[in-house]
Amino acid sequence: MNTLFPKSASCITIREEEELSKEFMKVVLKHFQMIKDPLITNYVNEIGQKIVSSFPPQLFEYHFYIIKDHTYNAFAAPAGHIFINSGLFEAMESEEELAGILSHEISHAHCRHISQKIERSSKIGLATLAGMAAGILLGIGGAGAAAVNAVSVGTVAAGQSVSLAYSRENERQADQIGLKYLSKAGYSGEGLLTILKKIRNRQWYGPDIIPTYLTTHPAAEERIAYLETQTGNANWKLETQTWEFQRAHTRLVAVYGDETAALKRFEADVRKYPEDPMISYGYGLILARTGNRKDAVSHIKKALAKRAFDPYILKDLGVTYFLDGQYQEALEILKGSVSIGPSDPEGFFFLGRSLMGLKEFESAESVFKDLLEKHPDYRQTLYFLGEAYGRQGKMEDAHYHLGLYYKDIKDLKNANFHLKRTLKLTKDPERKLNIEEMLKKIRKEISKAHQEMK
Repeated sequence: MNTLFPKSASCITIREEEELSKEFMKVVLKHFQMIKDPLITNYVNEIGQKIVSSFPPQLFEYHFYIIKDHTYNAFAAPAGHIFINSGLFEAMESEEELAGILSHEISHAHCRHISQKIERSSKIGLATLAGMAAGILLGIGGAGAAAVNAVSVGTVAAGQSVSLAYSRENERQADQIGLKYLSKAGYSGEGLLTILKKIRNRQWYGPDIIPTYLTTHPAAEERIAYLETQTGNANWKLETQTWEFQRAHTRLVAVYGDETAALKRFEADVRKYPEDPMISYGYGLILARTGNRKDAVSHIKKALAKRAFDPYILKDLGVTYFLDGQYQEALEILKGSVSIGPSDPEGFFFLGRSLMGLKEFESAESVFKDLLEKHPDYRQTLYFLGEAYGRQGKMEDAHYHLGLYYKDIKDLKNANFHLKRTLKLTKDPERKLNIEEMLKKIRKEISKAHQEMK
């Protein structure tokens, strides 16, 4: 049997899988924190899409996410949503390892392994199935257990969930397909083999930290043996893009890793390799995180001396200046950052906030409006746009945007207050209707919350 292509097993339809993925995402976003840092997410997405492009045309659009969780895990959710835990990414040392894991998970999605296990005739609802799938893919222990408990289901569903776990055949097929298209994308299988060995070795530290990956991806020893055979016989073309990996990895460790461990790590590294710009960058980031902004600026500048036009490092220098109250310095640096890297919303966000600090409210308003237009999901902008309007005496727009912000963060009391104020001030019939609809929904939510408290 040719295992390089997914078999046409009886499973849910494409549309059903897409609906399942929406419910799955609700579970994940409710119980886990996503890292939304553009430097990291853009890089992971770039590598993921590069691998996807080496596959045949796909049924779904692929999306890649980083979960802030120290456990070693990665999984493919329904309809092309691929997740990696920050702990697993932190354990990696090369782009080859990242590409290997991504290719394996893309192969699971390509083969529709989860969907094949869900019977069409199942009477279990999509929301319950999504909860079960999340419980299996997020693991049995640690945070995964919390997710399972949070979406606890009846005995019938619990019995069904056992069959949602990947089989040895699924893993074998994902490895075979993953290696084939990994090679087409310009990577070797060595990265996947290396990270699998790291995951396997982690389990010897004790039962409390057995990697979640091993509970969701069975037959690790078989997989390692198979990969050793394949990589030993292959003439791989290697492509690592070292700087991009190191930059994303360094930021992940310094900004999102354990603070104490990161500080010790970069302090030791900067003594050993004082001229390495990446180590200077990481040390600057962790110093800024711990409040030592003066020294942080010095080390980030040192990194920039060798990478003068790196928009992300420029942005981090600008943000550090801003946090230190040096708004003019921040403004000049951030202008350069956004001109080189216009896809990073954080650069524009702090550019606007620097203008606010300099009391240039009209210019700040313009920056925040452009940011919302280009990145409508960067919702914290609403608060500062509202503040910029307020400082100029434009009270209708100020209350409106503050109302939208508080509505987004579920602060219903403040949302109700600001939207009511807007309603009194506005003469725009369309805005008035929109606000009235929002206020109706807010009143219902407030009433529901009161009922639940009784």
